[in-house]
Amino acid sequence: MSTMTAKITKDLVVNDCIKLYPKTIGVFSQFKIDSCCGGAVSIEAAAARDGAPLDELLRVLNETASK
Repeated sequence: MSTMTAKITKDLVVNDCIKLYPKTIGVFSQFKIDSCCGGAVSIEAAAARDGAPLDELLRVLNETASK
């Protein structure tokens, strides 16, 4: 049984994700997502823009936010 409680989706804005789950800033850095000037877009748009694999990014974001 999973203990995961966070549910970060592709539609959540990067900056909002960081505000809700501060630990995720390291994940965005790990995936080379621009969370500073480019953080006003959805996670999906940021992943496409910065070349990050969306499914893997969401998995790691949710794991990190759930800790």
